[in-house]
Amino acid sequence: MTNKWLTSSIKVPIKESPIKYYIKSLTNKLEPFPRPKYFQVCSIDNLSMPEASRTKKSIHNSVVALSYYAITLILSFFSRKIFLEYLGTDILGLNTTAQNLLQFLNLAELGIGVAVGFSLYKPLYEEDNDTVNEIVALQGKIYKRIGIIIIIGAVLLMGFFPFIFKKITLPLWYAYASFGAFLISSLLGYFLNYKQILLTASQKDYKINYSYRTILILKTIAQIIAVYFLPFPYIWWIVLEVVFSIIASVVLHIVTIREFPNLQNVKIPFKELRKKYSSLVTKIKQLFFHKIGGFALTQTSPLIIYAFIDLNVVALYGNYMVVINGIQMMMASMFNSMGAGVGNLVAEGDEQKIRNVFRELFSLRFVITATLCAGVIYFTPAFISLWIGKEYLLPFSTLLLLTTLLFIGLSRYTVEAFVTAYGLYSDIWAPVIEASINIGLSIILGSVMGLNGIILGVVISQILVIVMWKPFYLFKKSIKGFLKNYIIIYTTHIISGIGIGVLVWLIFKSYINNASTSCVSFIVNGIFVILPYTIILTALLCLFSQGMRLSLVRIKNLILKTN
Repeated sequence: MTNKWLTSSIKVPIKESPIKYYIKSLTNKLEPFPRPKYFQVCSIDNLSMPEASRTKKSIHNSVVALSYYAITLILSFFSRKIFLEYLGTDILGLNTTAQNLLQFLNLAELGIGVAVGFSLYKPLYEEDNDTVNEIVALQGKIYKRIGIIIIIGAVLLMGFFPFIFKKITLPLWYAYASFGAFLISSLLGYFLNYKQILLTASQKDYKINYSYRTILILKTIAQIIAVYFLPFPYIWWIVLEVVFSIIASVVLHIVTIREFPNLQNVKIPFKELRKKYSSLVTKIKQLFFHKIGGFALTQTSPLIIYAFIDLNVVALYGNYMVVINGIQMMMASMFNSMGAGVGNLVAEGDEQKIRNVFRELFSLRFVITATLCAGVIYFTPAFISLWIGKEYLLPFSTLLLLTTLLFIGLSRYTVEAFVTAYGLYSDIWAPVIEASINIGLSIILGSVMGLNGIILGVVISQILVIVMWKPFYLFKKSIKGFLKNYIIIYTTHIISGIGIGVLVWLIFKSYINNASTSCVSFIVNGIFVILPYTIILTALLCLFSQGMRLSLVRIKNLILKTN
């Protein structure tokens, strides 16, 4: 069954970056237009605006998002270095643990924002203010109920803090303060600024960046200054965390109300709204289960690490996750339009074209993913050493396991884009099993092997469900008869990526080892090593991968068209 939210789309202009334009071209929806500047996406903007204005707005939105991503990433590296030096690893580890505990309480929200966003596209396009008001009202009523549940859960959870944090050397009130600060910030999203989903659904994310994220950047800068110059740095850190979160939420709420003046309170009872929009409620329930696996992957590991080891290791693990999360965010920004393009392709129903596009996207994404993972393996130790010092390094075996997780996380989205396009959400048991295996094996192996055992448990759960089950499920339900081809494609790509990675390591080992001597050597040696890896891998895949050859031909044609 086709996902109606993904296929109920319209043509809107977007920024002509090479990656995004490449993905757009895969749907072959460019012919009806005089210039190749459009493709079909789910996000719907104000279609009454002139085309030139819409194009300008889309480009503006994309540029702003990438700019804020770069600023946030650079600032996160700098701030973590300052916080490690002046607050210490115990406090950073405590904050990470407190955030993960809060995310556990936030589990009830999983799926609501995504489902509501999809359901708003059509009424926003049709300027159906009544439907928009009712959907936002339903979201608000659900969020307020979840907020109350979170408050009750938080109070009960804090009663167990003396037991949970019995190993910390810090005063116990530190745990209450950190958790309380993050709790206030989280609750603001449920009771005040949940309406920001309208900005996202109408492709006005840049307004969220200008208002909310600008203030959060200022918060981080203020915290750095306070921690560096003022006495009682932790007190200042907590106060600024709360104050700036409140300011950011209030400003975002005002921006949303001004942008949507027709947004009004709806006095329809909750039961009536829930019955009227039963399909939205069903979508929320399905997405809830499919978000559980991701939650278990990102949020439970630090808690298990703290349970079996200590806050110091949580902080070291957090340093590496800053690098890995930054890479994942970059890939997301590069391929954020892929899902919509695949949705349109599936709606078209051309099986041969679907298979060819799958091959192309898989090969293209694999080369980028393998290159990034090779860079992580080769140069993360040098980066950590230059960034915060050699004393914060983890063993190479741990880095290898984290890179395996990164590879699975980056390469999974080709299959998942088609799973989403076909609306294949009925396997709600799969994420539950994934989370159970993840947590269960992490606890068992962590008790025996420590940090590596915990991460290995996550890797095994990802291989079983993400690498093995998801493709099988996709090709059983939709692209039938393609499973054997996929296994061959996946295996040949993996062997090529690992083989060339080992070869490059042996040839350029001296450059890799000397990358930590200075920032200049890190950049120069990195380029000198990674560039050959990418070129050799691409050339090898061209010999036996139809997807790689098709990708290069398409990229060449697109470059010629844009010139």
